[in-house]
Amino acid sequence: MEKLTQSLEDYLEAIYVISLTGNVARVKEVAEFLDVKTPSVVDAIGKLSEKGLVVHEKYGYLELTDKGCKIAEEVYDKHKKIYKFLNEILGVSNSTSKKDACNIEHYISKEAMTKMIKFSEFVDTYPGGYPKWLKDFNYYVKHGHHPENFNMEK
Repeated sequence: MEKLTQSLEDYLEAIYVISLTGNVARVKEVAEFLDVKTPSVVDAIGKLSEKGLVVHEKYGYLELTDKGCKIAEEVYDKHKKIYKFLNEILGVSNSTSKKDACNIEHYISKEAMTKMIKFSEFVDTYPGGYPKWLKDFNYYVKHGHHPENFNMEK
């Protein structure tokens, strides 16, 4: 299958995320979710329908096909993992992590994504909890210098 544009991936992801909340996805909800105008949603849904990724009855609900759902799940999974890395590992603010994850998810290489996931898993499973060296890094980012109790040893 041809590669979807970032915009079309965002529409699939929006429909998917809206459906996760237990709500039905409609054009209006997708427009609000993505902060775009309804004609933009209608245009995107038309393209996604042509590609067999979305089913849409005029003025009705939006439903992802199995193929559309698979793509949306992949995009959303990347988004969550990138967000976690930026927010929980690097200490980037919630709003910036959310925005950056949305942009990065479309362009990150498989290799970089795999390393990011492995790094997050490494930190999550580090014996004794959140590693001291990572705490020291976040302190350094915030204050511009090493913590007073910083030493180069383990």
